[in-house]
Amino acid sequence: MTDIAKTRTPIFTRSALAALMVAAAAATFWQSPARSAEDAVVIPPPAMDEKAAGGSETAIFAGGCFWGVQGVFQHVKGVTKAVSGYTGGAKDDAVYETVGSGRTGHAESVEITYDPSKVTYGQLLQVYFSVAHNPTQLNYQGPDSGTQYRSTIFAENGEQQKIAQSYIAQLDQAKVFDKPIVTTLETGKTFYPAEEYHQDFLTLNPTYPYIVYNDLPKVANLKSLFPGLYSEKPVLVLTASKS
Repeated sequence: MTDIAKTRTPIFTRSALAALMVAAAAATFWQSPARSAEDAVVIPPPAMDEKAAGGSETAIFAGGCFWGVQGVFQHVKGVTKAVSGYTGGAKDDAVYETVGSGRTGHAESVEITYDPSKVTYGQLLQVYFSVAHNPTQLNYQGPDSGTQYRSTIFAENGEQQKIAQSYIAQLDQAKVFDKPIVTTLETGKTFYPAEEYHQDFLTLNPTYPYIVYNDLPKVANLKSLFPGLYSEKPVLVLTASKS
């Protein structure tokens, strides 16, 4: 996220935040990065995947600013919730301004709750590697740099770890990217939800320059490359928590 975004604090009401963004839009647009969101890459499905079964499971992915990653997975069929947050560090440090220092061990991440009978872990990984971020960028995504923006899969169990390891090896061997994948695998890490003003940010602020330039193309790529997985209506965190 841009420096303008990093000035936000939880004390802002949503209406105040909206007013600030409108006022800053003209100025921040010309401060946008010199390149748009990373191009999507057509990749094969994973050779190894979990069995399609009912119930509910979770997956945690990190790939740059959580606004865009959350926004993409909120439009995936079978996903029942996608929450922006922090994973990889201690609970007391799981605060936006502190994580932004890059010294807490956290990565901006998204916890995805999904129904494996409708979308498998492997399919989520395919979306993650193809349209949600660029897995060849080490400790940065687009305009954002630092270890808090690293490409990381936080495996929830041994099966997820094996599927992810197998898929990374598969994609590297197929050379679908012009550089090696730098995505890391971390296990045994706790996810901490981010502040409310970060939740559903893409959906609630579709005209915010950062979103327009970096993240809306990712949602469009999801719709184009994965029409069978795309849901026009996103699942929203704030609506669910207040219902």
